Amino acid sequence: MPLIARALGTPIRRRGLAALAGALLPAPAVLAQGTGAFPNRPIRVVIAFAAGGNSDTMARLIQPRMSEFLSQSVVVENRTGAGGALAAGQITGAPADGHTLLFDAASFVIAQFIHRNLPFDYEKDFMPVGMVAEVPYILAVTNSTGITDLKGYLDFARRSPDGIPYGSPGVGNTGHLAGALLAHRSGTKMEHIPYRGGAEVARDLAAGTLSSGYLSANSLQPVIDAGKARPIALTSGERRGGIEGVPTIAESGFPGFDLTSWNAIFCRSGTPEPVRRKLEEAVNFATQDEEVRRRLAAMGAVAVPAEADKLNERLARERLMVRGLMQDTGISFG
Repeated sequence: MPLIARALGTPIRRRGLAALAGALLPAPAVLAQGTGAFPNRPIRVVIAFAAGGNSDTMARLIQPRMSEFLSQSVVVENRTGAGGALAAGQITGAPADGHTLLFDAASFVIAQFIHRNLPFDYEKDFMPVGMVAEVPYILAVTNSTGITDLKGYLDFARRSPDGIPYGSPGVGNTGHLAGALLAHRSGTKMEHIPYRGGAEVARDLAAGTLSSGYLSANSLQPVIDAGKARPIALTSGERRGGIEGVPTIAESGFPGFDLTSWNAIFCRSGTPEPVRRKLEEAVNFATQDEEVRRRLAAMGAVAVPAEADKLNERLARERLMVRGLMQDTGISFG
């Protein structure tokens, strides 16, 4: 009689013994028995943005390094529409096993305030895998305004009966929020004009048909090089990932002002913790690569540690900030 059966004082069939042995295994071993070693098939990364943009470029930049770490193919695909909600829906409709991931940006936080009748919940149905990079936004003005700094920008807004218009790459992005927050804290009137991307904001700044706009260094630099626009302030709390010599809004009279766009990877809620941690390690492996960091810097992005737990805390803070901004200013994203 098998040892375990003798110890229990009763015969155990082979199948029952196998089940009991499985119950005595540590949790990770049970996970490996039940699902196979992770990953056991290609990883699918759904990008919530169109091909060719900053987010798409970033995802494809880390793709081969993640694949190398996981010893498995990583396949990326673009799923645009509904401000990222279509891509998110792809994840919530997939098994919670870590093989289908969402690559999204800071607009992930505000999506729930834009789309009120979604069949899923952004706060409950996703778990952070980790941050990939931060992307500070830059407030820039067209040269025809004659504005040279943030004080001049706010004075310009106060002199105009209609305030000052500002463009950003869409409703609910970091640039939109930065403009709303600056208007609130400075007591000035500013009108948001949403565009479909930073390239379009840069185009109208260059043409002089848009007074000001918030966009990344990657989108803005060609317009600055052409002498068509001037950067006056960074939205981040400190000078990084922007254009050399440009001060932050915080150091220009608004202490604590810190809004930075970011890109991160998410999985479905319910994904086993060992799987999520392995994915977090894969993202870190990718973003610690020197060539990846160099190319991110060239895009105006700053590689940061994945740190899923810290990203979760950041999501909570930013959602609280958005709710407070909506309450204080009456701004609507819907």
